[in-house]
Amino acid sequence: MDELLRGRGAQLKLNNRFSKQTYSDDYFDFTLSDSNRTAYTEVFPKTILNKILQADMPMDYSMNPYQGCEHGCIYCYARTTHEYWGYGAGLDFERKIMVKKTAPDLLRKAFMAKKWKAASIMLSGNTDCYQPIERELGITRRLLEVFNEFGNPVGILTKNSLIERDLDLLQQLNERQLVKVSMSVTTLNDELRRKMEPRTSSAARKLKTIERLKKAGIPISIIIGPVIPGLNLDEIPDIIRETAKAGAEGAGYTNVRLNGPIAPLFEDWLEHNFPDRKDKVLNQIREVNKGVLGLEQGSGVPNTGGEIHSLIHQLFELNKKKYIKPVDRPFNYKAFSRPGQQISLAFD
Repeated sequence: MDELLRGRGAQLKLNNRFSKQTYSDDYFDFTLSDSNRTAYTEVFPKTILNKILQADMPMDYSMNPYQGCEHGCIYCYARTTHEYWGYGAGLDFERKIMVKKTAPDLLRKAFMAKKWKAASIMLSGNTDCYQPIERELGITRRLLEVFNEFGNPVGILTKNSLIERDLDLLQQLNERQLVKVSMSVTTLNDELRRKMEPRTSSAARKLKTIERLKKAGIPISIIIGPVIPGLNLDEIPDIIRETAKAGAEGAGYTNVRLNGPIAPLFEDWLEHNFPDRKDKVLNQIREVNKGVLGLEQGSGVPNTGGEIHSLIHQLFELNKKKYIKPVDRPFNYKAFSRPGQQISLAFD
């Protein structure tokens, strides 16, 4: 077996499906003296908000201060979006990160527009806003300052305990019912986590973060994202129980879908890390997704089904009902105001 790249989920340098040009290993060796280091490039988008069109999504808009994610989650659906920037969905996604330093200015510009009405915005709709480079750049923190300044609701989804750094801003937002946090907890097994999502926070740290956010009064839920048969399905009861003990007020889950180039990446990852159960895992994923591992670009969303899908749903719902005590915390849309504008303090 070839030596694995440490701290990376993907082990393949996939070419971009949409590009006529390809690059070889020699290209990587030439351009990266340390071929496993992460490179950061500043980009300058014209807008930062993306309208969410799916009716079943809980937020109105999403935004991403970073494109690509050093967390390296092998299953990540966002890998395919890296191809629109001219990169590959494999190692490129983890070590060629684009940063949007102008994101706070773009958000402020959107809020100042007369047509803007208060709406919920999800931070990390695609890639994690608290991935490692955020510690240095602080783009997410500046975004939270803009949310606080204008009184606009924000939801945060992350796998990183770095969110604790911004507890002061989260508390200020929460005083006006303007923030909700979801912590993604895919496994409590740190050996599996280091292989599957190598640069995320450990399970123990995530539990501590949930506990700290709960103690500070911040609305905190968890997402088991994704559930992967043969790898973490059996952990569902333990994850819900332990996160509920730490203070989680809600729980959700997603099923794994290996869209486009993510399928060969995941198959290669299984071959390197779990060769003895590779076929079993892939077959069970196919059963959940009605015979396919994932989707080709633009082919729509498959209906899930089968016995394994039913098992996942029942196991999740049973344990959620057993351990989670849900708390209804609606956003306060009346807090929104522009500089110099009088606001209503009503929370209905």
